[in-house]
Amino acid sequence: MPFPRVLLPAALAAAFIAVTASSCGGRRARVAKTPRTGASQTGIASWYGPPYHGRRAANGEIYDMERYTAAHRTFAFDTWVRVRNLDNGKEVDVRITDRGPFVRGRVIDLSKAAARQIDMLGPGVAKVKLKVIDARQAVTPRPAKPPVGPSEPPSPPAPFEGKTFGVQVGAFRDHARASKLQTALQEKYGHADLVVREGDAPTWRVIVGVYADEASAVTAAGVLRQDFPEAFAVRRDTVSVP
Repeated sequence: MPFPRVLLPAALAAAFIAVTASSCGGRRARVAKTPRTGASQTGIASWYGPPYHGRRAANGEIYDMERYTAAHRTFAFDTWVRVRNLDNGKEVDVRITDRGPFVRGRVIDLSKAAARQIDMLGPGVAKVKLKVIDARQAVTPRPAKPPVGPSEPPSPPAPFEGKTFGVQVGAFRDHARASKLQTALQEKYGHADLVVREGDAPTWRVIVGVYADEASAVTAAGVLRQDFPEAFAVRRDTVSVP
């Protein structure tokens, strides 16, 4: 299957290049800050378990679906978030340890334990409100079982320098297709990477650009959606792969 051609109108291409230049110029990218306590977001939540259970999360920890953790696209690792199911009013506190969800329109991927806590296991998704809280405010039940993984904590992967932002334009199960698209975007924009999401069937994410802040990445995503309707801003804190 051929990959989509990257053809932007001149005005849109110029706007994208301007944003990229302002973010990736000679200055060193600023380290993205943890969201302020009280910051909120509303959207659709989903949850994930197998085949990711027992595998390494984006922050280097072994993912245990029976602990109260979650994946978010841009919140810094170890941010605590209170998730309220707007359909039933139930709440759960989770710590951000992973990146996702990689479906447009969803704002958070909960662990199985967290999803169970707010009664969304059956439906699979729910409309929620997220609120960033201080770690000292977090309340989580005891895990249902001991964590899965080696007795010694694994060494975390090397962090992406600067913990900057990018734009995900696609996610593929076919490595060759993802690599071909990454090469084309690398030639056009100067920076495009492949980042793998491990699992029984790995997903290859194509991420374009390096931005010092989320706002710049969001602007670039708006331009790229002319050709990639599912494009959205993500935090770049995992290394790329060949």
